[in-house]
Amino acid sequence: MTVGAQDLWRPFSGCDDDCLPAAGEVPTVPVARRVLRLVAASGMLLAGVGVAVLLPVLPTRERQAVLRGWARGTVRAFGVRLVIKGRLPRRRALLVANHVSWLDVLAVLAVAPTRMVAKREIRSWPVVGLLAAAAGTVFVDRSRPRALPATVRRLSDTLRAGRSVAVFPEGTTWCAGDGAAECRPGGGFRPAMFQAAIDAGSPVVPLRLGYRCEATGAVTTAAAFLGADTLLRSVARVVAARHLVVSVTIAAALHPAGDADRRLLARAAESAVHLVPPTGAATRARLRPVPSLTTADPRRTATDGRELDLAA
Repeated sequence: MTVGAQDLWRPFSGCDDDCLPAAGEVPTVPVARRVLRLVAASGMLLAGVGVAVLLPVLPTRERQAVLRGWARGTVRAFGVRLVIKGRLPRRRALLVANHVSWLDVLAVLAVAPTRMVAKREIRSWPVVGLLAAAAGTVFVDRSRPRALPATVRRLSDTLRAGRSVAVFPEGTTWCAGDGAAECRPGGGFRPAMFQAAIDAGSPVVPLRLGYRCEATGAVTTAAAFLGADTLLRSVARVVAARHLVVSVTIAAALHPAGDADRRLLARAAESAVHLVPPTGAATRARLRPVPSLTTADPRRTATDGRELDLAA
């Protein structure tokens, strides 16, 4: 079966309602507590409007502190505890993470207030879209795959300017980025955005996002946002969940050579997130050469992802 460019550009995880927790499977809080969480979260989102106004005029250090504080406060307002494992490098880097939920964005910003890469549709979301634009989010129009090389160049320029960028290279959400036995482990990392790190001489830092119930210690899909699920349903599960924890595990940085293969780099980062922790040897390995992305060959750049991986 032939996979079209649009199918590759708009990945589909295959996760559906069967991946979500059944009624009674996740411990919940009383209705009054849920209402309080919704009120608190709404207040933080409204405060985000003021944050969006302030961000463009603040110096870099203050801007990062304000954005980090807002993201952490919003996560907490939803009743979720944030756990951070590991430490980010001080220099700018391309941060790549698995994708499970809308909460992922807040979790990443709470750890590393960087520029994000997001689908264009988020720009129209109330409050969140405004804040994302003010924070310098790079919006990707997935209906125009030929615009991908320009996006990669923009990310590379951002990294050269000394700013970190965060990307979810799976391209869509999966129910179990933490490897729950009953669910699929996640999608493959698409290599296109990794070219930006190679071109800019920037390290790649894999981030592993996982959700668990602190009371039982078990991995949970309560925060997942996938398939035919709606944002309201997902938010309702989050505010209802008792002892929901989101963990952000920072793996060792990968340092690609200037002639590195972005596909091999993507697979190394994916392994660091989904399979095994990176070793010192893995982070020092040179990666085989690959030509830089250009607009001269739209076939190569427009369908980046599984088609290129299968041809490798």
